[in-house]
Amino acid sequence: MQSDRGRVLLDSIKRLLRRGSTSHLRKIVNKTHAADLSVIFRALTLSNQRKLFSLILDIEHKGTLLGELDEDTSQQFIEGMSLEEIVEVLEVMPNDDVADILGRLPQEKSDAILERMEQEDSEEVEGLLSYDDDTAGGIMVPDFIALKENVSAGEAIKSLQKEHQDVEMPFYLYVVDDHERLVGVSSLRQLVVVQPETPLKQFMTTDVFSVQTSMDQEEVAKIVARYDILAVPVVDDTNRLVGIVTVDDVIDIFRQEATEDILKMAGVGEEFVETKSVMRSTRIRFPWLFASCFGGIIAFFIIGGFEESLKKFTFLAAFIPVIMGMGGNIGTQSSTIVVRGLATGRLHVRDLGQVVFKELLIGLILGVIYGILIGTVAHLQYSIHALAISVSLAVISSMSVAALVGSLVPMIFAKINIDPAVATGPFVTTAIDIISVFFYFQIATILLGI
Repeated sequence: MQSDRGRVLLDSIKRLLRRGSTSHLRKIVNKTHAADLSVIFRALTLSNQRKLFSLILDIEHKGTLLGELDEDTSQQFIEGMSLEEIVEVLEVMPNDDVADILGRLPQEKSDAILERMEQEDSEEVEGLLSYDDDTAGGIMVPDFIALKENVSAGEAIKSLQKEHQDVEMPFYLYVVDDHERLVGVSSLRQLVVVQPETPLKQFMTTDVFSVQTSMDQEEVAKIVARYDILAVPVVDDTNRLVGIVTVDDVIDIFRQEATEDILKMAGVGEEFVETKSVMRSTRIRFPWLFASCFGGIIAFFIIGGFEESLKKFTFLAAFIPVIMGMGGNIGTQSSTIVVRGLATGRLHVRDLGQVVFKELLIGLILGVIYGILIGTVAHLQYSIHALAISVSLAVISSMSVAALVGSLVPMIFAKINIDPAVATGPFVTTAIDIISVFFYFQIATILLGI
């Protein structure tokens, strides 16, 4: 239903753009949510994007839209804006979004924008830019509510009403000591149910889940998801509260990380290349496919080494696709399960032995079932007992080893701090194809007495 509404909206905007109906376009873009407009922007030319953007009357609506645009669209769009216009929009945006945008711009332009921004905002943005993009410090929001532990509940409520009206996440009130170190947290509910004169230190929660500025964003997202909290405080090495990571950022992180994992598992890099130019997409995919090419060449030489066997028993070639296919499929299944388990925290590197043994056992059981099935087909077709046994054993060994490799490689990669998602791409599948072919011809050579 939502996609149908989006298509109707896009078609309407395109039609109005062709007609030059400015008044109707102005009404639509000012009433449409920024998230919906950001999707529409991806389907428009740069000149039409600028037309729509200029029709937006509310500067905050412009800022929200700019923050919703994907990386490539926003970078291309901003390059054509004047510094004054960029600064005007950025100053109404959350500083963490501003930091994300400036971090993608050339250093010279980024510095020029910071010079024109208000001093307080520019200092906060510069502080965020000092952290790596994929860390808690790089994604945190520097605006939060923090009060001293001796402040009463009534004073805290007044402070919220007067001084913290624009805070992005008002649901948690963080409590700090005289050195700005995090010592507790209180929810809004706790704040309003106690007597107004009660100091924060008497009812605040002291067991606070916090993360350090250097923690990887994926680990931060896991903590927020595990404990079902709307935000997690970010502290520096001295436990001084410097920001918070909110649940909306966590959703973006999960979407980004899941997309990267899927793309890596497919062997196409970690960027969504369909939004890139043809040449850039080609350059990104080229090195990933090299592993498949190299593995295919090795498989070619392995098969070539058994050329005499194929000449004598040409029917051996008929079962190569099914043996390689069964091994490749179960290898991909095992590696996908392990990679996703590692990404979600359901599996850990310390479980290596248990996980690998389980997948090996599953591969062996499935190998026996399908080995008997395919071996029976081979016997019915060619009535050669040795061939049927060769095919059956080849399927069993191929699926067993594939499950072993598919589960072991991602675990090893994770152990040596390499993204395990890479393991499910051409690397594992190509290795399994090579192993499957080798086992098949080796077994057939022995049993058929070639």
